Amino acid sequence: MPTFRAVLFDFFGTLTRAVQRGAAHHETAALLGCPVDRLVKVLDRTFYRRATGRLGSAEATLRWVCRQVGVHPSKAAVRAAVASRQRAIRADTRLRADAVPTLAALRGRGLRTAVVSDCTHELPAFLPDLPVAPLLDARVFSVQVGRCKPHAALYLAACRRLGLAPQDCLYVGDGGSQELTGAERTGMTAVRLAAPDLAGHLVFNADLAWRGPALRSLTEVLDLVDPAARPVGTAR
Repeated sequence: MPTFRAVLFDFFGTLTRAVQRGAAHHETAALLGCPVDRLVKVLDRTFYRRATGRLGSAEATLRWVCRQVGVHPSKAAVRAAVASRQRAIRADTRLRADAVPTLAALRGRGLRTAVVSDCTHELPAFLPDLPVAPLLDARVFSVQVGRCKPHAALYLAACRRLGLAPQDCLYVGDGGSQELTGAERTGMTAVRLAAPDLAGHLVFNADLAWRGPALRSLTEVLDLVDPAARPVGTAR
């Protein structure tokens, strides 16, 4: 492995455990006046269009989703549903137990860290409240950049914010959105997180052709950058 100066992480399924939509999404559907299965079907079909941010604000995006579903809720209902959806996605978000120790160990060894995520408006709103937030030197969200992985714009945005070249960076992700292939095309070294729980992960456009190196836990990232960086008491 080359010498790295930064490690970039995907968020959902990488810094977090596998994601599945939980019961809280039923409240969002009820506020909008539609069955949850119809709402989820449209959300799945339109993820990348929504994740580019080109549909406007969170409220404007949800109004657009409602039109695709075929419902026309009031402005007040849409505003309430926006808040409900943020709560629902936050409820689906469970950080991996080794996320904070791994980020802290990387920072402690002088490496910079970043998150690069395909996401809609909700993640940028609640990530600052998560314990990983102060351990990230850069946060790059597709909904703000206007592109989704594997487009080079996201990886290069992270490099600019870190003041580094792609060759200085290790990229870690579960493989959604062909992110590993995209990271390699920009000049980064990429590794796949293949944690056991990801068998049930909600993922779009998976990097099925990826044949590169894989890790079973975030802690193993420390062995790639500096074996001495492993947190005391953290199992392999």
